Amino acid sequence: MDKLVIADIFDTYRKYGWIPRRLLAIKRPPTEIIEIAGEIPTFEADIDAAWFSRPPSDGNVAWEIRYLGNTAYALLENVDENDPTFEERLSDAQTRLKAAIASKRN
Repeated sequence: MDKLVIADIFDTYRKYGWIPRRLLAIKRPPTEIIEIAGEIPTFEADIDAAWFSRPPSDGNVAWEIRYLGNTAYALLENVDENDPTFEERLSDAQTRLKAAIASKRN
């Protein structure tokens, strides 16, 4: 994880009203990355990414998963946080992000 890239990503999202919600990391991120992310839950994952959300405009909350590498790539999900399939939808988006990043590398 590149500290400067991640700091820029988090700064940009915050600038536009997005709230950091989750940090996903292949291996335990260094302290400086955790400090950039702020007080959000950190999860072990198969991709380095972060989830951001912003207040709803139409009833559902916009959640965006952003890859934390040099390749700018993100996926947006509009979800009802009270829906029983909420975590499943986030997991599906995470899987799609990983596949998209892998295809860009090939």
